[in-house]
Amino acid sequence: MLWTSYVLTALPVLALAASAVMKFMKPAAIVQGFAHLGYGESSAYPLGVVELACTALYLIPRTSILGAILVTGYLGGATATTYRVGDSWFAAVVLGVLVWGGLFLREPRLRALIPFRR
Repeated sequence: MLWTSYVLTALPVLALAASAVMKFMKPAAIVQGFAHLGYGESSAYPLGVVELACTALYLIPRTSILGAILVTGYLGGATATTYRVGDSWFAAVVLGVLVWGGLFLREPRLRALIPFRR
């Protein structure tokens, strides 16, 4: 169960960290993507900072539940934005499920809070 939680945690963390780094680097594809979504290029850096901060909080065991809540909010915004312009929103939802799945498997406090019936 613990190793599965590590894998389920690593996947969204790597995706979110890569996404944040790309926001800092601002390659042409990212700038075009931001324009397509209705955001200015100047919003890339602050969104990258928020994304990286939420991801870091998710990785720290003492703040992992707060981090998961914040990552969920961030991904909710991503889902709404991509849905609004007619793009695929599925990836953001899957990342959110992986965030909570990994946390559920490695965090006994969360399993006590949300028990599944047998």
